[in-house]
This record gives sequence, C-alpha cells and structure tokens, in this order.
Amino acid sequence: MDTRIDIAGHSVSPDHYIGGRRVSSPATFETRCPFDWSWKLADIARGDADTAAQAAQAATDAFPAWAALSPAERGTYLHRLADLIEANVETLAMIECLDMGMLLESLRLRVILRGAANFRNYADLATDHQERVWSSRGTANRVIRMPAGPSLIITPWNAPFMLSTWKCAPALAAGNTVILKPADWSPLSASLLADLVDQAGFPPGVFNVVQGLGAELGNALTGDARIKRISFTGSVPTARIIGRAAAANIVPFTAELGGKSPLLVFADADIDAAAKKAAGQYDDSGQVCMAGTRIIVQHAVKDAFLAKFHAYADAHVMGDSRDPATTMSALIHPRHVERVMGFIDRARAAGDTIVRGGHLRTPGANWIEPTLIVPRDNSSEVVQQEVFGPVLTFQTFGDEAEGVALANSTAFGLSGMVYTGSAERAERVGRAVRGGTVWVNTFLVRDLTAPFGGIGISGIGREGGDYALDFHSDLKTLQILEGSVT
Repeated sequence: MDTRIDIAGHSVSPDHYIGGRRVSSPATFETRCPFDWSWKLADIARGDADTAAQAAQAATDAFPAWAALSPAERGTYLHRLADLIEANVETLAMIECLDMGMLLESLRLRVILRGAANFRNYADLATDHQERVWSSRGTANRVIRMPAGPSLIITPWNAPFMLSTWKCAPALAAGNTVILKPADWSPLSASLLADLVDQAGFPPGVFNVVQGLGAELGNALTGDARIKRISFTGSVPTARIIGRAAAANIVPFTAELGGKSPLLVFADADIDAAAKKAAGQYDDSGQVCMAGTRIIVQHAVKDAFLAKFHAYADAHVMGDSRDPATTMSALIHPRHVERVMGFIDRARAAGDTIVRGGHLRTPGANWIEPTLIVPRDNSSEVVQQEVFGPVLTFQTFGDEAEGVALANSTAFGLSGMVYTGSAERAERVGRAVRGGTVWVNTFLVRDLTAPFGGIGISGIGREGGDYALDFHSDLKTLQILEGSVT
C-alpha cells in the first residue's frame, strides 16, 4: 500500500526503508514545522526492536556483495546519487526547511549541494586511495583497507540532510552497508535520501533508513552484534549510552558531541569583521555545534566591538524560514525552547547580566530573541555548558595568556575562532586554543579532506577525508617474504 503523503506539494514517505522497500510500523510519532507549530507535517513510522533487527539483517545480507565491489564500482553509485541530489535540490531544501526550520535560501544555495559534494568527495577519495607499501626486514609490506561490515549512522536534528550525507558517504565508499537513524524531531530528509538511493539503483539492503525514538529503536540498534561501526552526532549523555553499547560488542565508535567554542578577538583584529561574525553566530538560532558562543574580547577594544556587534545583531530578522528576508530561524521544538529559556532564567537568577534579549519573541512561539549575557564569573553555567540556542556570552581579557586561558577553560573542545592582524599571533594562538578545528579570521570554511572532531567531551575519533574511510575499514598489514613468490 502506498502511504506517501503530500507536504507543500512534495511527496514524502513516512515509512522506513529496509532492504530496498518501504516498511511501516503500527505505531507512529509526529513531526511539526518549527516556525508554524500548528502545522503537523506527518505521522512517521515509529520503529522498535523488530524494526532494528530487520534493518540489521538486511544490511548484513547485502554486505558481502557490496564489499566485493571495487572502490570505483561503488563510486559509480555514489556519483549517480550525487547527481540525483543536485537534480532534487528544491524538494530537499523545502522539506528540510519545513521539518527542521533552517532558512530555505541557505538550504537551496549551500547546504543541500554540500550533500552531493560529500558523496562525490568520498567516491573519489576511495577510488584514488594509494595503499602504503614498503620493505622491512626482508618482507614486502602493504596496508590494506577491508570493508568492516554494517555501519550504524545516528544523526542529530540540526542540519539532518547534510550530516546524514557527511556520515553515510564514507561508510558506503569504504564498502560498508548502512543503517541510518535520523533524529525524531527532523526525520523527513532522510526519507527523501532513501528515495534517491533507490532511484540510483543501489542494491537492496546497502542503504537503510529506520525512524523512531532512542529508547525504543536506538538502543536496539546500538546493541545489535551485527553492527560493526557506529558513528554518532548528538549530546554527551546519549553518547555515553551508545558508548557502553558499543563497548559491550567491541565496536569502534565515533562521537561528535557539540561544543562551547570561543571567539577570541584581539585588539589588532579587524573589529568590524569580528563583530559581524560574532553576530552571525545567531544564525539558525544558534543551533550549530561549532558556533562561537563564548565571545572573548581584549579590554582595549571592548566598547568598539560591542557597538558594532549590537548593530549587526539588531539587523537580524526572525520569521518564516521560507522568506528570504528572514535571517534567524525558529528553534526546532517547544521542548528545546524550554531548555534554552531555562539557561537564560537560571543565569538571570544567578546574577549574570543579560545585556540584550533574554525573552521569547512571542509567547508560545519557537523564537528566542538574540541574547547576550555577561557572566558573573567564568564558572557560570551559561559559560560552561552548551546551550544550543541564540545565547552568547561576553567576556574580556588583558593579555594573550589570559585570553587563551579563558578560551581553554571549558570541558569542550570542538572548535574555536581567533581574530587578529598578526601572523605570529595567528600561528601561536591558533596552536594554543584547544579544539578539533580552529579558524583564524574566518569561520565554517571546510575542506572535506581535513579531519573533523572534538577534544575533551566534544567527542572521540575523527571524520573527514581518509580519516573517515579508515574508521569504516578494518586495516590489514600484508607481509610477503621478498623473493619467495614470482
């Protein structure tokens, strides 16, 4: 039975995609539009342990034939999928906009196309890979990548399409089959990705999508011994649960767990550029893991920075994410709004100073005003914990050592930004700031071959480039006695 539904003129399946076919569940959960919460988009199939078992078996059955293909043969499928993503940008962008709330213009022009680039990049990296070859103690040595088995990919609710492609592409290119579990707050673009995989002619079971709640579906998937790799992006508490499940089966596990990144501004920086980029951290209502949420500015330029920052922040427009005039989207869910407002309310009660914002734009809606808080001291909760909303903190420092110490003063370490006009300081402070990625005088410029991941509680492992392909592979050293074979 065809259960596809129409959402704003686009056809979407609410069902799982397992073994090359759509599979329903007796139970469902709903997904709604963040910027119009009265609009229920769909009732989504709610998977359980049986669903997890079906997907694991489908991925296991499909693995030998997929693994036996050459990287170039698998790359043909990935390039075909990239072509289909590019041909369906409008549908993917609109559904992602309605389901997650990200600005439609950004999705059309940048984010969805990054998904196509992810598949092309990994197809080419896997095909062009050169094995390490050397001689040692009379033997010829080679390091060989072997496909590991079914990979479980668990993605968060922010930027779901881009992150799904970013994580699934290396697994598929490495020769693994995939089970993708999207977040239950934004599952629709994963279903569209399954449609495109089907159109691209992937063998049944190579790519599977299952939808559901973590306690019901996620736990069953992470505990399944047929899963050979787990790649997760999300919260620290959830990572601890998944990590225990992975450890029980001795399954390699990567986790990208968000951040509390510093935006460090020195007096010799381009203050206008730094202030503009700082105000830009309110984009997507701060629902960006790498956002520089801790603004740390040298005393001498504090006033000049703040004047420019407020001017740029004042220019933000909260509204319908389909409207090109909108620059700041709604938060994804009322429960998340409640969580973010909790941080603001506790900061206010603890004596932190709310410099701007700190309120809902409209009671009952999913927008929080762009908020800036000066903490009473560096131990303040709003400084030390990830808020994941339009809430920034503002601190000042005297000399370079104090600035770096503040930048490194949380348990997180995903990324960081440094603004300076000095090449020597850029190198020195860029090295000193603890983070998986540190940008100097820019932000969110990504090379897909570079490693990506966090330090401290921001995560374990690295994604990106050959690092991801190695993770999804079992590495073998093959040694042959020199002169023993002809």
